[in-house]
Amino acid sequence: MDVAEGREADQALQAGAVDTVLDSPAALEAVLGRGGAPAPLPLTLLWYIPIRAQLRLRGVTDIVLADYAATLPVVFATSHSRTAIAQGEDGMTEWWRFVAALPQGTVAQAEAAADAAGLALWWAGCFPEWVERGGSGRGMVRAYVTFAGRMLALAADLLESSAPEEAALCIRAAEARTELHAALAEARVEYIGDDPHSSESRLNRFLRRLADN
Repeated sequence: MDVAEGREADQALQAGAVDTVLDSPAALEAVLGRGGAPAPLPLTLLWYIPIRAQLRLRGVTDIVLADYAATLPVVFATSHSRTAIAQGEDGMTEWWRFVAALPQGTVAQAEAAADAAGLALWWAGCFPEWVERGGSGRGMVRAYVTFAGRMLALAADLLESSAPEEAALCIRAAEARTELHAALAEARVEYIGDDPHSSESRLNRFLRRLADN
């Protein structure tokens, strides 16, 4: 970010236009560490800015949806389901079993459905290689995204009377499930890389950072 861009960003912040700053190309370059080290920001914000940029490219301007998608890599980073999927299991079966076992039509079931949707989007977006290895190939990633949409629709239906705002968010996320997945997939390349657990991928990420700097 040059002096002029820095001055403009400061003026926008002083005016309360935080979103204008976060949506700027300079902010995207800063969090991705292009031209230097990545900016020292909270992990959620480091994911939010590139995800927001990817969603805008796909015509999704809903800031709340960008915020929702950016929380997924942070919230589910310690998910115990990662062990099961790493061992080749189908995560959807496990998650649906848990949702279906809860009392029908309850807020608890709605929350579980929303969590299952988030997990499915996170896995399909950030670790598609593991999803494919645990199922029948590339079709599994699409199945995870479809599953996420269905779980979000279920959560919206169950929350419609008790929590209409949350229900509305679930509906919007379900409708934008393909774009949310694509944004996560693009953002993860910068932070995680393709097939992130291979030695080749780790080396390529290291070399890319050297080249950028």
